Amino acid sequence: MNSYTLHYAPDNASLIIRLALEALGQPYRTILVDRKTAAHTSPPYLALNPHGLIPVLEGPDGPIFETAAILLWLSDRHKGLGPQADSPQRADFLKWLFFISNTAHTALRMTFYPEKYAGPDPTHQAALRATMQDALKCHLTALDARAAQEPPALAIQLYLGPLLRWSVLYPVQKDQDWFNLDDYPHLKQMCLTLDTLPCTAAAQTAEGLGPTPFSAPRYATPPQGSAT
Repeated sequence: MNSYTLHYAPDNASLIIRLALEALGQPYRTILVDRKTAAHTSPPYLALNPHGLIPVLEGPDGPIFETAAILLWLSDRHKGLGPQADSPQRADFLKWLFFISNTAHTALRMTFYPEKYAGPDPTHQAALRATMQDALKCHLTALDARAAQEPPALAIQLYLGPLLRWSVLYPVQKDQDWFNLDDYPHLKQMCLTLDTLPCTAAAQTAEGLGPTPFSAPRYATPPQGSAT
């Protein structure tokens, strides 16, 4: 019997939660949120997440949205993704988890969708994108330095791997070369390790991520749905 229902779109933030569920060995079913038909803006989906963002995880406590919140809830409920509340490593885990969620992921989203934040003027959009890309380089440098100390908690790795993947692939524009994974050697090693995990193998099959989805990503060719 499935414990969870993951509302997902291929190669979206729901990938992070799929990886976590697979790593925990938790049974779940998936419901495609078809971005081609803007299903994330439909009344049934907005009843689960009024902000219309992907993913939503339905579980025994009701629907949960926000990627970091889902990761933290799963970590506390099942263990294995990060230090528990009484661990001396808990504070370090929380600060980096929310740095990734609130700072790095937000900056990446603003890079991908500058029109949502800067309005319709292309000049304003380009300025915002450039600013966020510069900020992301600083954020990733800090995360690389943290990864140099010791491997981050699994939840951190499962969040970072997709963010680094998307930094390589998007946006499809002339300034796409702003990011090079080789500039962050400890994060690259983390990606090489992620490529080999069983949870990644399951996501590769389900979402068409290709043979090296984190260390040398290519565009997803999912069996169902669309990444954009």
